[in-house]
Amino acid sequence: MNARRDPSRPRPPAPADDWALFLDVDGCLLDFADAPGAVVVPRDLRATLAALARRLQGALALVSGRSIDAIDALFAPLQLPAAGLHGLERRNTRLHLPPQAPPALAAIHAEATTIAQAYPGALVEDKGVALGLHWRTAPGAGDALRRFAEAALPRLPGYRLQHGDHVVELRPASGDKGSAIRALLDEPPFRGRVPVFAGDDLTDESGFAVVNADGGLSVLVGGREPSAAHYGLPDPGTVRDWLGAMPGTNEGRPQ
Repeated sequence: MNARRDPSRPRPPAPADDWALFLDVDGCLLDFADAPGAVVVPRDLRATLAALARRLQGALALVSGRSIDAIDALFAPLQLPAAGLHGLERRNTRLHLPPQAPPALAAIHAEATTIAQAYPGALVEDKGVALGLHWRTAPGAGDALRRFAEAALPRLPGYRLQHGDHVVELRPASGDKGSAIRALLDEPPFRGRVPVFAGDDLTDESGFAVVNADGGLSVLVGGREPSAAHYGLPDPGTVRDWLGAMPGTNEGRPQ
C-alpha cells in the first residue's frame, strides 16, 4: 500500500559500486514526446549507461512499458538486461516471452483507432499482446479512450487496464515491474546487491515497493503523488546528470 510522502524528497546519493540499478525509460531516462516513436535519446546517454553498466559489473537493467525490441531499437547498439511490457517480457540469463495476443485484440485495436481518429493527436499503440491508448497531445480524447478501454476489457479474459501518464493500456494481467525486478534480483549479476529503481509513473509503484522491502532505494522522477518512493529527482535531465555523477561514467564520451 503506497503511503503519501513529503513531495520534497531528498536527492538520491550518487550511484555506488554495490548497486543493482533498474531504470524506467520514458519520463525517467528520456523526456516525453508527442508520440512514443518521437522520443529522443540524448547525446552521450548510451555511453553513460554503458560505462555505468561496466562499473556495476552488468547489474543495470531497463524496466519499461515498451517492448524489449523497442528498447533495443532506441539504445542500439547498446543492449542491456531489460524487462519490457511492464514485466511481461524479461531478458537476462533467462528469457520470458509474453503470451500470444487473443483474437479479439485485433478488432479492439481497429475500434480504438476509429475513436482516436476523431481526436487529432490521439494514438493507438500496438504492443503485440497489449494496446496503448494515448492522448498526450489530445487531452479531449482521454475520457473517450478510458471509457472504451473499460468497455472492451470484458472481451479480453485474463487482461487488465494499466493506467499511466496520458495513456491507458489493455494488457495481460500477469506480471508487473515489481515482479520483474524481483526476478532479476534472484539472478546474477543483480543477486546480493543493493536494489535501486528510478521511475516516474503509477506503473513504477510496484517496483518501488519491491526495492523498499529489500532495503534499497526508490527514486520518483517528477511530482506525481502519492508515491512510496523515498527519494526524488525533478525530471529526466536531472536523472541523466545523477547517473553521470558516478566516477568512470564519462569514459568513452565524445569530447
